[in-house]
Amino acid sequence: MTDDDKQKLYLLADLIHAISRQLTTPTNLKPATCTSVEILVMRYIRQNPGASARDAAKATLLPSSNFSRILRGLTEKGLLRQEKDTRDARGKKLYLTDVAKTNFSRMREAWSKDLEGLIENSDQIDLVNTTLKNIETKLLARRRTDNSASA
Repeated sequence: MTDDDKQKLYLLADLIHAISRQLTTPTNLKPATCTSVEILVMRYIRQNPGASARDAAKATLLPSSNFSRILRGLTEKGLLRQEKDTRDARGKKLYLTDVAKTNFSRMREAWSKDLEGLIENSDQIDLVNTTLKNIETKLLARRRTDNSASA
């Protein structure tokens, strides 16, 4: 990889980080604003309702002790519902509560308002979203591979 390529990739990461810091944190989230790690866990569960706790922990790359603490906190806040897995009594299935789903809707409204009008062409938005999703998928796969190799 050339120094020019390294600089371009650094700029991409730097911009993603900077943009994320500019997005409004909605003040109407219940019971209150969540940490970035809590949002990461809820995001996975939102995309994979009924996921097992084990799968969600692996997907979010969190150590089991941290993941258990996050699950407990989200459940206590009323944002997460845990149900026994009917196929494995030791396991739990994870679901967002209606409160959490409402919070995601509120974040969608706030963030879409923040970004409204900044990209005029809908096709460009699709291209950016597809590119970023592809990057996320490949980064997660790489981290899982790296973590399993070091285990």
